[in-house]
Amino acid sequence: MLPSLCLLREIFHRRRQTKILFAFFACFLLCALCVNLCLKVFRKNMTENDISYKVIGIALNLHNELGPGLLESVYEHSMAYELRNAGFQIGQQVAMPLIYKDIKMECDYRIDLMIENRVIIEIKSVESLAPVHFSQTLTYLKLSGCKLGLLINFNTHKLKEGIHRVVNNL
Repeated sequence: MLPSLCLLREIFHRRRQTKILFAFFACFLLCALCVNLCLKVFRKNMTENDISYKVIGIALNLHNELGPGLLESVYEHSMAYELRNAGFQIGQQVAMPLIYKDIKMECDYRIDLMIENRVIIEIKSVESLAPVHFSQTLTYLKLSGCKLGLLINFNTHKLKEGIHRVVNNL
């Protein structure tokens, strides 16, 4: 066979492979967009109670795997990872400004996790929760305008004993 014919055949074969790869990539991208859209619609229809139910399930699984006694930051990062894998939009260490007499004060208030801009998760790993922990969670709810918060203390033998719902006009 002539070298020029072999070259033309090779070029044609590579173009065909490129078109197939491009078509495959386009289909993959379209599927990813569809899944993302479906997740957004699904999450938008979830109530605060639905979100908290999923969060509690994830927290229970996490506690079963890691156990009590670790630092709060370990539980926070692990929860954020698991919630993102579950398809939730997560804000981690969300700055919460204080507005006093129409003046925005940049205080160092940080919400551990904010899920879908609707539910606040305050994570603790302490011997026992104090009343100030509940007050802190309620204050974060009021400042953020969210209606539901979960105060979770991972330093318990059974996590069920460390999960508390805090509500703000729910």
